[in-house]
Amino acid sequence: MTAGRIVSVDMKQRMTIFILGEMAEGVRGEGLAPQAAKSAPAYYQMSVPQQVAVGTEKAVVSGQWLVDSEQRKETAPPPYPPPSRGRGEEKTAKETTPSPYPLPSRERGEEEETAKAGREVTFELRGYAPDILLVRGTVEVEDLFQHATFDLEAQMLAAARKILVVRGGNAAFSEEYTAFVVAGYEGPPEQFLKHSSILASLLKSERLELDPREVEYTLQSQIKYEMNDLTIIDWDGAFLFDPEGDVEEDLNLLMLANLQLLRHRIMDRQLDERLAHMAALVGGPGSGRLLFRSKELAQDLMDIVQARMQSITELQRLEREIKLIGDWYSARFYDLATAKFKIAQWRSGIQSKLESIEDIYTVVVENFSVSAKHRAEWVQIIIFFVLQVGWLGLIVLEFFYFTRGR
Repeated sequence: MTAGRIVSVDMKQRMTIFILGEMAEGVRGEGLAPQAAKSAPAYYQMSVPQQVAVGTEKAVVSGQWLVDSEQRKETAPPPYPPPSRGRGEEKTAKETTPSPYPLPSRERGEEEETAKAGREVTFELRGYAPDILLVRGTVEVEDLFQHATFDLEAQMLAAARKILVVRGGNAAFSEEYTAFVVAGYEGPPEQFLKHSSILASLLKSERLELDPREVEYTLQSQIKYEMNDLTIIDWDGAFLFDPEGDVEEDLNLLMLANLQLLRHRIMDRQLDERLAHMAALVGGPGSGRLLFRSKELAQDLMDIVQARMQSITELQRLEREIKLIGDWYSARFYDLATAKFKIAQWRSGIQSKLESIEDIYTVVVENFSVSAKHRAEWVQIIIFFVLQVGWLGLIVLEFFYFTRGR
């Protein structure tokens, strides 16, 4: 290993992006069995939702740091660039000095041509029943630890986002995520932490140079299974270090955590819509004249009961859909990801809105009961009045009868 950079002729680096989006219609496809994680219970495949294969799409991305899988480099990678500058600062003479390490994979002319023309990338399309589409793409790169990675990531996400929208997905309710994978290295993965500044910036999708305390905080969310692997998880991305490149199971767990986040966001929106509808039913025009709108009130009550039961059912489905509990690596990995995504706070907010629905339900039931009681009382009064009028009529008739008889 050379001071200042990692040297390995077999080191491979790649970027995997994926977007999960809500679909207006359900997703259909052939079922795919979940792959067991590095350490998982025997019932793992029954503990996570099943993916379905939907198809593939192609898009073109460009960048001089892309690697052609059939023409992998045989020499050391170029050195990592200097730390990012603050806004408005000019390049120094040192930064403008040409790199002593030329790009090794192809001739420079071919590199420039590839950067201009771009390269076609195949995006996998998968789905989670009933209405979530997953768009996933992977590219190999020369060096992840440099600022050109931001541009490549933006292109990949833009292409995936376009595919999602064309397929009928809702871009407003989607989750985007990037996994940076480093494999084929020698020694402990902590050697890459010397590039902590750019690493933390990539995890946060933040081009600015972060404060050292923010960098330290970002790199705290780590998990290890073997001596030479390491995973760092953040809100927008994760770094996966594995000498063998065996990270597919970890990627699936990250997808599941993002899936749960998206479904909690969707349910939160649905509860907002139901609460607004229920509030309109209870507090809308004419809501005070309950006596004269019993049929409407009965229908409103049925709507509220249905919304209440649907919301409770959906929350229970979210909680039972993924059952990764215990000290297994897969469970600890998933817990770390969901904690970073603040899913517990989303669930707490949903519970609070369900309690609001309960309160509205109680108010409507009480109003309906009061209305029924009032109707019964008015019916009794009307019947009594009719009887009194009848008796009065009989008395008048009898009076005329006896008067004429005389």
